[in-house]
Amino acid sequence: MFEAAELGRKISREEFDALAPSLRTELLDLQQQLREADFPVVIVFAGVDGAGKNESVNLINEWLDPRWIVTRAYGKPSDEEAERPTFWRFWRDLPPKGKIGLFLSSWYHDPLIARVHGHASAIEFDESLRPIIRFEKTLADEGALILKFWMHLSRPAQKKRLKSLEKEPLTAWQVTETDWKHYELYDKFVATAEQMIMQTSKGHASWRIVEGADSRYRSAVVLQTIKEAIAGHLATRAAASKIAAELKQATRGTDEQAVVPVALPPQPTILSSLDMSQDIDSAVYAQALQEQRARLAHLYRAAIEAKLSTVLVFEGWDAAGKGGAIRRLTNALNARDYQVIPIAAPTEEERAQHYLWRFWRHIARAGRVTVFDRSWYGRVLVERVEGFCSEEAWRRAYNEINDFEEQLTRHGIVLCKFWLHITSEEQLARFKARGEIDYKKWKLTDEDWRNRSKWGEYEQAVNEMVERSSTRTAPWTLVEANSKAYARVKVMNTVANALEHALERLEKHKK
Repeated sequence: MFEAAELGRKISREEFDALAPSLRTELLDLQQQLREADFPVVIVFAGVDGAGKNESVNLINEWLDPRWIVTRAYGKPSDEEAERPTFWRFWRDLPPKGKIGLFLSSWYHDPLIARVHGHASAIEFDESLRPIIRFEKTLADEGALILKFWMHLSRPAQKKRLKSLEKEPLTAWQVTETDWKHYELYDKFVATAEQMIMQTSKGHASWRIVEGADSRYRSAVVLQTIKEAIAGHLATRAAASKIAAELKQATRGTDEQAVVPVALPPQPTILSSLDMSQDIDSAVYAQALQEQRARLAHLYRAAIEAKLSTVLVFEGWDAAGKGGAIRRLTNALNARDYQVIPIAAPTEEERAQHYLWRFWRHIARAGRVTVFDRSWYGRVLVERVEGFCSEEAWRRAYNEINDFEEQLTRHGIVLCKFWLHITSEEQLARFKARGEIDYKKWKLTDEDWRNRSKWGEYEQAVNEMVERSSTRTAPWTLVEANSKAYARVKVMNTVANALEHALERLEKHKK
């Protein structure tokens, strides 16, 4: 695989100087066009030590406007990073739409090093690459342009390069003891890199192997590749947008001639199978609430000691009692140890990122409790029903969400997901009651009434959501919430049970 990057190709200073002005101008022009685009550019640099990764990143920042570039390099995870799933720090650092992100020692570094040093078997190495493939596919599906450069040197060229850097006082600091240890493992590095590149080079995120011995040749290849890729992606996205607009225009005015589909009778859903008569006596409720609160307080403190994080997701109909259930639950916790994240329409900053970004950024440190009042499931609920995203986007979101939740639970996070269900009649009664109570009137909006008119569509969406995303490690809990008292006790009991089981598993693992 790497033979073509060990040919000793060079570009003379005169050739590079003749190429540079026009190439730099074109890149700057493309960067300005990119600022108005609906996608980010993610550029990954990996490769042999001394092959020019750092120099390439520095040159890009020098040639382009650094205000629209995000540069990130990673070392050993900090305590803050280690307490969260592996990809948390990468999601946090992703560039927004219109910007370029340069990544050194990125998501490829740890799997590669672990395999080279014998800390991971071949099977474990392959397994560690799968989340990377899914991560890049998730970004690309949302429009991101992903470029990956493997900067290569032959073994003799690497030795020559490291010695050359060591001799110069101004560059000697760049060569470390680790670099020379990696040099001794050169053959293992190259063999492992070959496997990694073959498995992770996809159409949406392919690798470009760059010969790094000659700095001018290396720079020309990297910069030319970036120029062509951005120009091509801009053109592709513009063409796709134009075609979509033309199709939309072509279908206007045809609605009246369209055949009206035969209305099917309402289909049963998983929600229609719930026993909505579930209730609890007021006296029993007071006692049960007190008991569950004490139990939860004890378990959550034990979870803090065990550095066991908890993520709670609340979805449900308008007026189903999500807020009331959350308040009863958090009353058992210390305000220092939890955060409630109310999810509304995305802000301008959030719209510039992948839709999962705003949820990843809120994943808390070990031992904390994060409560999402509405969540990433908005993609397959409100965005689906209201047409805020394409059918293709919400359909692929099931796999993206399942992957996200799998990363959380694999990291050891306790994840509980609740759908609070009420009947249409109960919702109407609660809407009317809200309109009569001064301190609750603000909760009732025109949007609530509009959403109610689409009850059937939302119920079908909920049914598919549960069907597609209730997994063994992240199951949905459907809560019969016509009785607020019953719902609150069920929610608290479910969370307490989940913490109890997780703590028991940790204890068994220690033994």
